[in-house]
Amino acid sequence: MNKAYREVAEFFYSVRYLHIVPQLVREPDRSVGRKDDPYGGDFLEQIARTQEKTQTSRLKRIEEALRVAVPQLEALELQRDPVKGTPHLRGKYQHWRPQGSWQTEEQFSDGTLRLLGLLWAALDGSGPLLLEEPELSLHPEVIRYLPQMFARIQRRSGRQIIATTHSTELLREGVGMNEVVLLEPGQEGTAARPAGALAEIRELLEGGINIADIVMPRTRPAHAEQLGLFADE
Repeated sequence: MNKAYREVAEFFYSVRYLHIVPQLVREPDRSVGRKDDPYGGDFLEQIARTQEKTQTSRLKRIEEALRVAVPQLEALELQRDPVKGTPHLRGKYQHWRPQGSWQTEEQFSDGTLRLLGLLWAALDGSGPLLLEEPELSLHPEVIRYLPQMFARIQRRSGRQIIATTHSTELLREGVGMNEVVLLEPGQEGTAARPAGALAEIRELLEGGINIADIVMPRTRPAHAEQLGLFADE
């Protein structure tokens, strides 16, 4: 009966939203009973449920990528607690001891957990991936190369990745004018306009100005400077 529109339903089912909250990854008891939690409450269980061969392959690729942002990281693996049975991510870090030092997700920084979650989500699935401010907790030099990473994933899998951001660094490398949608708040709500549809933006780009320096001022709150007067008598 639903054959005529089944493709539409399957498309919406394939969409995934992700906004990893490091505290939930470290304390999964806060999200007991939730499955495929977009905030990461069962993130380690999602990894553990993945077929072993696929899991090992993905963790190896993520380990190699993480070394760019976390040079001290030597190895990454998933283990289950022998008593509780809960999964834990372990990372081996370079240390003054010859054997190195093992840490679990409880000791990982917020940036490491967020980047790990981004990398896993990018490899997991083929439908559209929705990311909310993927730059949070990451170093600016890491942020600016995220779009290139997403582009390679898109070329390999055809997967569409949509991200909201307040970061100029995210727009500095490898982002085209037609890939940016401006969200401009107004009295009647927020207007969404493709950057490429605005003649002023096209002219500034042709003049050699980076797209990040063009579009970010257009989304700036009108009186942001007044925050500096907070608590002033």
